[in-house]
Amino acid sequence: MDTPHILVTIPLSQQQREALFAAAPQAEIRFRLGEDLPSGRGGTLPFPQLLPAERVTEEDAAWAHAILGNVTPGLLEKAACLQWLQTSSAGVEWYTQPGVLPQGAVLTNATGAYGLAISEHMLGTLLMIFKKLELYRDAQNREAWASQGQVRTLRGAVVLVLGLGDIGGDFARLCKALGAYVIGLRRTGGEKPDFVDELHLTGDLDRLLPQADVVAVTLPGTPQTRGMLSRERIGEMKEGAVVLNVGRGYIVDTEALCDALESGRLGGAGLDVTDPEPLPPGHRLWRLPTAVVTPHVSGGYHLWETHERIAGIFAENLGRFMRGEPLKNQVDFSTGYRRR
Repeated sequence: MDTPHILVTIPLSQQQREALFAAAPQAEIRFRLGEDLPSGRGGTLPFPQLLPAERVTEEDAAWAHAILGNVTPGLLEKAACLQWLQTSSAGVEWYTQPGVLPQGAVLTNATGAYGLAISEHMLGTLLMIFKKLELYRDAQNREAWASQGQVRTLRGAVVLVLGLGDIGGDFARLCKALGAYVIGLRRTGGEKPDFVDELHLTGDLDRLLPQADVVAVTLPGTPQTRGMLSRERIGEMKEGAVVLNVGRGYIVDTEALCDALESGRLGGAGLDVTDPEPLPPGHRLWRLPTAVVTPHVSGGYHLWETHERIAGIFAENLGRFMRGEPLKNQVDFSTGYRRR
């Protein structure tokens, strides 16, 4: 590899591009657009100007030794030279399937970029449900000046966080700061962080569900997490509990959740991901008054800080790649999680 070929598939500002050139001065870098960002200008102010680029092609994928950003997995069939894929997402289930990446290629993700944006979205949704603001919004649309009844506080509430990575950890910190009793659940053991009151393994889920006022799902999509909040487990949950899901829609049994919300047994749900996704017109979840549904926007690039963090991860890992150093955020193909 005389001249490394680096394909970048998210739009960047001039300053962000210059950071990549500085990290790999001896490389040839192409800027294209993948599947996870619109072309051209970045959102609304105060986003800076993002430089336009053409869409990524099969020829680009075949040319690249390294790809920074998410591309359609089918394009990677032509990526025979690919040594490393750095996603712009935290979830990577599209790329861990056998045969998607060339043999020996390294996969890294954008863990560390999304915790701020998604945890704040989760907190806002939870407070909205606890204070019945979604019901007041519905009442406003009906021009109805009427009380919606008693509300709840996060102080003293038991919050069960499924997944204590970047996103779950940040959400746990926010809840702890507001006086909640936080229980963390993760796949592997380790020292208990100071921002949770208890730390348990996923095998304890059934025992912990009946205790929780809030069940927050921040897990990645893997075969092990699919259907984790099944009908049976939703039935185990505390009456009046609230479910938050920012992981993958298929982690939660949608129909069982709808049944529990319709009956009033659960107090609410804040869903940034759904199953199916996108949520089709006419689905009953749209009409449930205690469900707050957003169209998978808690992460993405709706917060500029997220875009900045992703660009920083790109630049740091690109420098490591050029120097032959171990890359950060390497993914274990067997589990779909980042290696510790």
